Amino acid sequence: MTYTDTSQAVTLALTGASGVQYGLRLLECLIAANRTVYFLLSKAAKVVIATETDLQLPSGHQEQQAFLTERYRAKSDQIRVLGNEQWMSATASGSGAPSQMVVCPASTGTLSAIATGASNNLIERAADVALKERHQLIIVPRESPYSAIHLKHMLSLTQMGAVILPASPGFYNRPTSVDDMVDFIVARILNHLSIDHNLAPRWGE
Repeated sequence: MTYTDTSQAVTLALTGASGVQYGLRLLECLIAANRTVYFLLSKAAKVVIATETDLQLPSGHQEQQAFLTERYRAKSDQIRVLGNEQWMSATASGSGAPSQMVVCPASTGTLSAIATGASNNLIERAADVALKERHQLIIVPRESPYSAIHLKHMLSLTQMGAVILPASPGFYNRPTSVDDMVDFIVARILNHLSIDHNLAPRWGE
């Protein structure tokens, strides 16, 4: 049996929280960094993309993959769009999943499902795999204010080894546009993934 090398791959999931700009910008940066991306979209994320952006995604997974490959000038098969019931994909198994996963943005519903091990769809299962295999899992919640339930789930996930990185941009770099504020968060995610970038200066630079 031949196994696919996923050492330079990242699983990126977009869910139904506001702030899909963070996830799409991260996808662009991962492609520029020559990473293979297993790309997961929830149904709600597609609604948010249509609401918050001018992006018109095709309906089929293969069509979405071709569209995103062209849009971000990715190599063939560098972006792998997966459906939420593709249980035979590498992301669903500890023997094949990439060692890094980001959920950006993460809805509080997805946060709850991951914290409780629901695994009702591929996004939740991929995150469950990341936790059980002690892989890197970064979750970017976008909600305000947080309830006690949200905070409890974030604490549980932190104790399990996940990194909770809220979409809370800083202002010490004096952003002049929404893009600057998006890049601030994406830069923080890339820092945790140990991927070089020039999106935003680190503190003290």
